[in-house]
Amino acid sequence: MLPSHSTTRILIVEDDEDDFLIIEACIKDIPDKDFLIDWCYDYDDAMQRISEGRYDIYFIDYLLGEKTGLQLLEEAISSGCEEPLILLTGIGNRDVDIQAMTIGAVDFLVKSELNTEKLERSIRYALERSAYIKALRVNERKFRNIFERSKDAVFLLGEGLVFRDVNNATCDLFKYSKEELMDFSLYELFARKEAAGALKDKLLHSAEGEEMEVELMTRNRERRNCILSISRQADSSGETYIQGIIHDITNLKRIERATFQIEKLRGTATLLRTLAHEVRNPLTNINLSVEQLKPECESEDANIYLDIIARNCGRIDSLISELLDLSRPAEISLQKTDLQDIINSTLAAASDRIALKNIRLDLAYPGQPAFVMADREKLKIAFLNILINAVEAVPSQSGVITISIRDESPNFRVLINDNGGGIPEENISRIFEPYFTSKTNGFGLGLAATWNILQSHRAGIDVNSQLGEGTSFMLTFEQVS
Repeated sequence: MLPSHSTTRILIVEDDEDDFLIIEACIKDIPDKDFLIDWCYDYDDAMQRISEGRYDIYFIDYLLGEKTGLQLLEEAISSGCEEPLILLTGIGNRDVDIQAMTIGAVDFLVKSELNTEKLERSIRYALERSAYIKALRVNERKFRNIFERSKDAVFLLGEGLVFRDVNNATCDLFKYSKEELMDFSLYELFARKEAAGALKDKLLHSAEGEEMEVELMTRNRERRNCILSISRQADSSGETYIQGIIHDITNLKRIERATFQIEKLRGTATLLRTLAHEVRNPLTNINLSVEQLKPECESEDANIYLDIIARNCGRIDSLISELLDLSRPAEISLQKTDLQDIINSTLAAASDRIALKNIRLDLAYPGQPAFVMADREKLKIAFLNILINAVEAVPSQSGVITISIRDESPNFRVLINDNGGGIPEENISRIFEPYFTSKTNGFGLGLAATWNILQSHRAGIDVNSQLGEGTSFMLTFEQVS
C-alpha cells in the first residue's frame, strides 16, 4: 500500500475528458491514500506545469493533438524534470513502450487495461523509484561537488591508466584542459620513466597502489613533486577502473630544501667566522713581522721572499673576506626593475661565450614588463652565474638554452633551461654550498653567491635536473605594479 502520511499531487495530461474521469476514479479508489488530481489537455500548458514542478507524478497520454506524449516526455526530461513520468496509450505498442522507457518514462500503461490495483502498483513503484533516484542524484551532486572543489587532483583512470574523468585541480596541476587530458595516460606524465615502470609493477600485483612520491611533468615541462595514491575499483556492472589522488608537495619540498640550505649555511658561517678569527690572528702577526723585517733586510733576495710572504698573506686575507661575504646576507639596494632588462643585460655579458659554442638561445617574455623590486647589478650577477653554468654544460653546436619569464600572479617565474648532461640527484642538494663543484677548474663560489643574492631578494629558487636531458633553474620573484 501507498504511505498515507501526505497528499500525492498528480497531473493527468489527457486530451479526452472521459478517459481522464475514468483514470481519476480509479486513482481515488486506492485505499489509505490522499490524492490531489488535476487535469490538463494542452501540450504547452502541460509543459509549463511540469517546468514549475508542482506535482509528484505525471500521467501523459500518447496522443496530444498535433504532438505526442513521447515529445512531451523528451522535452520534460531535457528541461530537468526529476518527478516520475508515466506514458498512457489506447493500444499496446512494444515500440512505443521501448521508446518511452528509453527517453526516461518510469512506466507504460495501456488505458483499456487500467484498474485501481494496477494504478496503485504503478504509482507506488514510480514514487519509490523516484525517491531512490533523487537520493542517488543528491549523493552524486554532493560527491561531484567534493570532487570538483578538491584542492588535490582527483581523477578516474581506465585501461592503461588513460584518464576518464578529472577535476579542475588536475587540469590546473598539469596545465591541460579536461578534453586534452582524456587523450593522456598517467604514465606519460611521469618525469622519470623508471617510476612509471614501478607503478605498473605494483598494479600488476596489487589492487591497491600504495602512496608513492613521484615527479610529474606539466605541459610547460615543469617538474612537480607529488604524492600519488591510486586504487582499483569496480562499478555496478563489474567493470574495473582506477581512482586516484595527487597531492602537490612541490612548494613544501622547496621550503624544506631552502630551510635545510639555510641551516647548513648557518653552520658553515659559524665555522667560517671561527676559522677567520683563528687564521687572521697569526696572519696579522706574520704581516707585522714582515713589516718589521723589511727595513732591516739589505739583501735583495730576502726582500723578494718577504714580498712573496706579504702578497700571499693578502691573498689569504682576501679569501677569508670572500668566504665571510658568502656567509652573510648580501647588501642590496632594491629598486623597481624590469626582469626582461636585467636578463637582456646578462645575455649581453655572456654573448661571447654563447657565440663561441654556437648555442641556440630561445627567449620567451610576457607582453608587458615584468617589474620586481631588485638590486639590478646584484641580480645580474646571480643570473650570470646560472647562465655561465648552462653555457658550460651544453654541447657545442647543438646546445640549447631557453630563458622564459612567466606571469604567475602574484609572482613572476624565471626559468633557465639547458639541454646539458644534467646534475646527479645526489649533488642537487649541494650545488649551492660554498666550494662544492664538479668542475675540474672551478672554485664552487658562483652558485653559492647566487643563492645568497636571491635570498636577499626573498626570491625562491628551485632546481630540476635529469641526467642526459638537462637542468632547469626556476626563480620566483614577487610582482610589483
